[in-house]
Amino acid sequence: MPRVSAAFFTVAILLLLSGMVLGEYMGAKEEFTLAPVHAHMNLLGWASLALYGTFYALTAATLSPRLAWINFTFSTLGVLAMTVTLTLLLTTGNSAVWGPASGAAGGLALLGALTFLICVLRELFRTRA
Repeated sequence: MPRVSAAFFTVAILLLLSGMVLGEYMGAKEEFTLAPVHAHMNLLGWASLALYGTFYALTAATLSPRLAWINFTFSTLGVLAMTVTLTLLLTTGNSAVWGPASGAAGGLALLGALTFLICVLRELFRTRA
């Protein structure tokens, strides 16, 4: 397995566990203000990052390590920043500051997804023997 795949899976499982703990906490307190954070941690964090890691593991022989690590950087920073900024947005109500910050974090995650699209298209159209 390529190191980039292992890196994706490491961050993905940490986000899944964090999202699960947050879900347990919200359920125990019956306070669901942070439900969007929980959803982003599990869907963007666990599901997307694990899928990216799986793709790179399956295409290990033909992947572009540079593009894969760019994808990892944008996606990981985006999800982590989005988790923090969305939490601050929901808990402080300061949408003037945390709304744009959360949007910028989402932009990083979007850049990660676009980088992944480039990698997928490279695999789709590569010359095969």
